[in-house]
Amino acid sequence: MFEAKLKEMGIEIPRAPKPVAAYVPAVRIDNYVYTSGQLSFVNGELQYKGKLGEGITDEEGYQAAKICALNCLSAVRGMVGSLDNIERIVKVTGFVNSAPGFTKQPGVINGASELLGEIFGEAGQHARSAVGVSELPLGACCEVEMIVKVK
Repeated sequence: MFEAKLKEMGIEIPRAPKPVAAYVPAVRIDNYVYTSGQLSFVNGELQYKGKLGEGITDEEGYQAAKICALNCLSAVRGMVGSLDNIERIVKVTGFVNSAPGFTKQPGVINGASELLGEIFGEAGQHARSAVGVSELPLGACCEVEMIVKVK
């Protein structure tokens, strides 16, 4: 069902990026998977480095948040075998590397939220925080983590 939706959308979930420090990509406790914060890695290369409002456009940030969400889903799939085992996306937290005065963090993290809505429909509706920060690891423009309830 969700795996088929991804194919229909022409989206391939990447292999989970290797952690850049001392942590694991996700942890499962009972019927919940908690992902670590994921950056916008594609084939081992970080996409969209820099600050929103200072060199990175809102659209680039939006696209980076989509990549981060796909990397979160990869970590979840690694824990539960298939995205069809997801019952609901519970919570998304997004961090946006923001220049002073940049206040459009919610629009950037909509890249992740809207993608999850497209893939999971009602089960993709989630609680969310979108937070502006002064720096992120490796100069990434955004980072996303999520909590997912699984069957």
